[in-house]
Amino acid sequence: MPLIGLKESALKLILFGGKGGVGKTTCAVSTGVFLAKEFKTLLLSTDPAHSISDSLGQQIGDSIKEVKGIKNLWALEINADKALSEFKTEYAKEIREILDTSTNLDKDDIESVFSLSIPGLDEVMGFKTVLNLMDKGEFDKYIIDTAPTGHALRLLTMPQLLDGWIKMLAKIRWKYRYIIKTFSGRYVPDKADDFLLNMKKMVKKIGELIKDENRCEFIGVTIPEDMAIQETSRLIQSLSDYGVEVKQLVINNVMEPSDCKFCRERRKEQEKYISRIKKKFANLKTTLVFLRPREVKGMNDLNTFGLQLASQSDLQTSLASKLNAR
Repeated sequence: MPLIGLKESALKLILFGGKGGVGKTTCAVSTGVFLAKEFKTLLLSTDPAHSISDSLGQQIGDSIKEVKGIKNLWALEINADKALSEFKTEYAKEIREILDTSTNLDKDDIESVFSLSIPGLDEVMGFKTVLNLMDKGEFDKYIIDTAPTGHALRLLTMPQLLDGWIKMLAKIRWKYRYIIKTFSGRYVPDKADDFLLNMKKMVKKIGELIKDENRCEFIGVTIPEDMAIQETSRLIQSLSDYGVEVKQLVINNVMEPSDCKFCRERRKEQEKYISRIKKKFANLKTTLVFLRPREVKGMNDLNTFGLQLASQSDLQTSLASKLNAR
């Protein structure tokens, strides 16, 4: 059975994630091609090793570009380092102000601290880019091709960690405010205070979005192999612990029924793992996608793959049902 609910008007953000090499990019790009037939769609990559340019067969880069040959589809490969650099440039004065008034650091120390890369902040800035684009409301659907499991988890859970960083800065700032108010009798909030408040709001907004089942959906992608199943299990559990419930799972690279002896043996082996997946993830809706004879690249292949993934024909559904019944 195909993926469901993707056309719901309330659903704005769709993320595909899983182990490296299971076909996340192909699933994300093909879904973008499929949805662009009815919705103005933006395809994004948060993977540092971007692949959507290769999949689409055209260079995308870190600015929104219209995808050639597909009406209503645009793409963007997010440069998290660039987003972080722009963030530091925009709020340099406020951050230095907080460090200067709330610590015993001298100017050289402050510059050293400011130049440090806070672990995960670049990933949060990447997600902030997505949030900013969604706030503009220029697209109906936003589809994200995430990096392999570990990076994707950092992306989704980093708002929680960043929230602790903001609370720490706010606590330091509060001590400064207390001293000023004690000696002068009053304290007037400045841009540094506004910065912390806005950061707090941003983190909260990101957290609320990715946990909102109506507006956001994380779709797992795996293949019928032991290591992939184990990593998928860890991913789904970690997301659940954070409050993100995965409802659908794509099982990619499934062998079709065939008279070929090798193919029959291979599919027999896969059926063992498919059965394990169905038992292990009994609460998830699974979508089987058959192995293609060649690499899925270019508009024709992506369109075909997208139809199989999100709108399977009667024949494909029948074949998938046979495998699902095993």
